[in-house]
Amino acid sequence: MSLRKANSNMLPKMMNGCLFFFQEFLKHPFQIGSVIPSSQALIRRVIETAKVDEADVIVELGPGTGCTTKAILENMKDDAKLLSIEINPNFYSIISEIPDPRLIAHLGDARKLKDILREHNLGAPQTVISGIPFSTMSDECGTQIIQAINDALAPGGRFVAYQLSKKVISLCTPVMGQEKVEMEFLNIPPMRVCCWEKGNGNGSGPGRKLAS
Repeated sequence: MSLRKANSNMLPKMMNGCLFFFQEFLKHPFQIGSVIPSSQALIRRVIETAKVDEADVIVELGPGTGCTTKAILENMKDDAKLLSIEINPNFYSIISEIPDPRLIAHLGDARKLKDILREHNLGAPQTVISGIPFSTMSDECGTQIIQAINDALAPGGRFVAYQLSKKVISLCTPVMGQEKVEMEFLNIPPMRVCCWEKGNGNGSGPGRKLAS
């Protein structure tokens, strides 16, 4: 198949995916952080920041239509596990159809992260990646999610959130401490990629400052 023909076949699928994503955004604007899926540049930055290739257990919160999910699977180890937690049933149905035995799709609430990990016989994750929009939820809900992430993370584990708003930083700092933030401008809209590293082994207290 020629590259031109392959691209022409992919274009309708991409357009349909963007349209579906936009339709879900209109129906559930407080669950979805953007009107279109993430760009490849943003996804690459998230994958690199999260050190996906080093993790044995990875958690993805809010996978959406699966663009980042597929990139995680492409870059993680052959014997690693990816738990993708989605609260939107329509997005969950898409994620659950990805044919990779390393992927566990779960329909549920991120605030119950430790229970979900236990349900699927998974240990503490080294990496948690989140695309859920903290800016659209209450401070109470956001703090509960962040506390659940901090409690679940393995010592030295990384929490990476890609966000339009700075709200995740104000919510996360009291729980996990100092963040590292980079901007990805090759995305619509430009996104912050925020990263925290869990600084101790008892599930409490601030993280340590990340090296640049």
